[in-house]
Amino acid sequence: MTDHDLFDVIIIGGSYSGLAAGMALGRALKKVLIIDEGKPCNWQTPYSHNFITNDGKSPKEIADLAKAQVKRYNTVTFCNGFATSGNRTDTGFKINLASGETFASKKLIFATGIRDLLPGIEGVAACWGISVLHCPYCHGFEVRDEKTGILANGEAGFDFAALISNWTKELTLFTNGQSKFTAEQIVKLKQHNIRVSDKPIEKLEHSSGQIQNIVFKDGTNSFIKALYAPVQFEQHCKIPESLGCELTEEGYIKVDAFGATTAKDIFACGDNASKMRTVANAVAMGTTAGMTMSKTMILDEFKN
Repeated sequence: MTDHDLFDVIIIGGSYSGLAAGMALGRALKKVLIIDEGKPCNWQTPYSHNFITNDGKSPKEIADLAKAQVKRYNTVTFCNGFATSGNRTDTGFKINLASGETFASKKLIFATGIRDLLPGIEGVAACWGISVLHCPYCHGFEVRDEKTGILANGEAGFDFAALISNWTKELTLFTNGQSKFTAEQIVKLKQHNIRVSDKPIEKLEHSSGQIQNIVFKDGTNSFIKALYAPVQFEQHCKIPESLGCELTEEGYIKVDAFGATTAKDIFACGDNASKMRTVANAVAMGTTAGMTMSKTMILDEFKN
């Protein structure tokens, strides 16, 4: 690699947050490389909501338009690939791709998202983002007043049931095994007519991702239209940790209000750094990270 090959910023992850960061940096005349393998976590979600001006569009439609707009800036380069590792160098960073390619930059932004750890129940993966849902603010209006389930237990299940009860009164908690609710929680759930089923689940019957029934291991079933599943997650990319970025107790990359991580010259934005998992928030975080990083570089270069 030569100095000519040195980018100002490499952005790993080219979905909403990475694209927003790339636009902000590109408009600030910074030489940017966006690395993305084209596998967003919401690839099978049919519609996106709560993003003003784009409400009801498909995630792909929004992403395609965003990418087309970022491509107008000749300061931004795209690379279709998967980043496998990275290390610090005298000039900044070197990023290695699965293809064997390497790229260098002065600074890094991780917009790599998270990986959902779905329960091993047949049908959940096929319905994920369609009728097995993670967020009522993204999907709740569309299934309001419908027969709805929550796949959860204990404190997390109780808290989520309290939230979802805003959108429907036809609500059942499916614990998929022995209930872990306290006596006080059981009383409160009954007061709100929220049913609890502790039957072990065999599978979800569905048609093209639309749930029809929860089938239990005893052969019985329960008809529902939607199932919320507040699942665990892990970081999609391990490179930030390898470069010294700290994680929060919940598993998100620790950032300040502007996207700076605990590692020098590295920012993070989007789902990997925030529990506010929406397209609108990803765009806002990406724009903030891109503007802040560019301003820092501009002022540093001016002083030097």
